[in-house]
Amino acid sequence: MDRFGSHSQPRDTELQRSLRACASSFVVIAVFSLCINLLTLVSPLYMMQLFDRVLSSRSNDTLIMLTVIAAGALAVLSLIDGIRSQILARIGTWLDDRMGPMVLGGALQSALRTDGGRAAQGLRDLGTLRGFLTGPAITPLLDAPWAPLFLVSLFALHWVLGFVGLGGALVLVALAILNEVMTKGPLRRANLAATRTHQRTEAALRNAEVIRSMGMLDGVIRLWRRDGDAASEAQIQAGNRGAAILAMSKFLRLLVQTMIMGVGAWLVIAHDVSPGAMFASSFLLGRAMAPVENAIGTWKSLVAARIAYRRLTELLALAPTTEKGMPLPRPEGELSVERVSFVPPGAEAPTLRGVSFTLAPGEVLGIIGPSAAGKSTLARLIAGSWTATAGHVRLDGAEIGVWLDADGARHLGYLPQDIELFAGTVRENIGRLGEADPAAIIEAAQLAGLHETIMRLPRGYDSEIGEAGLRLSGGQRQRIGLARALYGRPRLVVLDEPNSSLDFDGEEALLQAIAQLKERGTTVIVIAHRPSILGLADKLLVLRNGVVDMFGERGEVIAKLNGASGTVRQIRTPNLVPQKQSA
Repeated sequence: MDRFGSHSQPRDTELQRSLRACASSFVVIAVFSLCINLLTLVSPLYMMQLFDRVLSSRSNDTLIMLTVIAAGALAVLSLIDGIRSQILARIGTWLDDRMGPMVLGGALQSALRTDGGRAAQGLRDLGTLRGFLTGPAITPLLDAPWAPLFLVSLFALHWVLGFVGLGGALVLVALAILNEVMTKGPLRRANLAATRTHQRTEAALRNAEVIRSMGMLDGVIRLWRRDGDAASEAQIQAGNRGAAILAMSKFLRLLVQTMIMGVGAWLVIAHDVSPGAMFASSFLLGRAMAPVENAIGTWKSLVAARIAYRRLTELLALAPTTEKGMPLPRPEGELSVERVSFVPPGAEAPTLRGVSFTLAPGEVLGIIGPSAAGKSTLARLIAGSWTATAGHVRLDGAEIGVWLDADGARHLGYLPQDIELFAGTVRENIGRLGEADPAAIIEAAQLAGLHETIMRLPRGYDSEIGEAGLRLSGGQRQRIGLARALYGRPRLVVLDEPNSSLDFDGEEALLQAIAQLKERGTTVIVIAHRPSILGLADKLLVLRNGVVDMFGERGEVIAKLNGASGTVRQIRTPNLVPQKQSA
């Protein structure tokens, strides 16, 4: 379904289009493979000439000329083979450079709808595909289509030799098909189990503090080992089957090569072929059967690349097309939520049902309600990180998605409940990882009441905060996230529990920031449980079980809440006298 809920027609993914863009290169590779296999005939031809002409004539001149010609042909073969490898490497690098950002974007889009671990697998799949294209596993597949060339050469020597080679090749092909059937299922299970193991490891690393402090290490190891054992069991099963088939294929190849030498000797005794043809037939048969045998040996890499390609195709097919729209003027800040409903992926019951309200530019809305009422879901929909299943979220009459596609994210600010910062400097995090204006960064930090705290850091705004901001306190991380949301003077700001990790001074700075946003005409959405922060709200919205229970002016909603509960609820209007920033 697209953004508006309608079913979209199946479309090619960027991966498929990128591979089609490489079609001319693959044609060159196919031509080079043909030349390589043709030049491989030099060795058996050289052998035949040695037995049939040089030894019988005892001519040194003929020997020298044949050797020079053979050496030159083999040099050309090596050169073409090297060029083919370089082309494959360049295709892999080009594909990685072209698809890397798209796969990352698709993974981020998929992470908004599904689990992030599954989405992160996309980049590993891209590496698997690139490794297959640039590694030795693809060479047998490039040479396999030309195996009939060597079988035809055997028939040219003698029809009996041709049928011996053809029979051996057909049995090898049958073994390759059997290898596919026998190892496909175990290899798929092994890949899935390995993916779960990666996800489990990433989750454990993200929650290392909790695991350590609450004694959960044994449980984590048990779950990790369970997934690892499943992967190992499937790998062993696939490996055992593949090894058995590979052993059979090697035995068959050696047996057929021995048989063809015996048949060749019989034909020499019968004066049907020359001694040179007998030795050449063994070489030709080996070249005809080698690609199939090698393909069986590298089948695991082929299956892994095929699974990676399928997963990448699915990932990119689910990612919405994000064509850049025409730049739009700075919005006024009028927000309209029109009968919005949202059903989480994989769920049947909606989290939100028919939520509607409007806000004028510069109004502050406080959203309250019990846990699991849908408050954070509504915040994500307003911020544009999620798309409504039904209904519309509009800013100045246009869908939030239209603003995002038109590079309008600079007009939006969002502070999620779970704040994630990026490894880098304070400046980079506040400036949204872009080439940010230092004056705008300082302005956002001052608005968040953080400037003096930042200036006390070892390198000020250029101080490294560590992975996910681990070098900062919880309150500092939250205030840097707030400064990031306020960067660039956005016209719509969504704050989800912005004071959950703040002390008294931090909360006072937050109140000052909301007051200044209100004076600038910025529309602000605040989700909070502490009543103090709601004192600046012009309107309140009460959510219960995903529906709007109350909405209106702050005083009216408070009066209704007091009348419904029989208790007096007080929401103080904060003192907006500027406070000195605290570290």
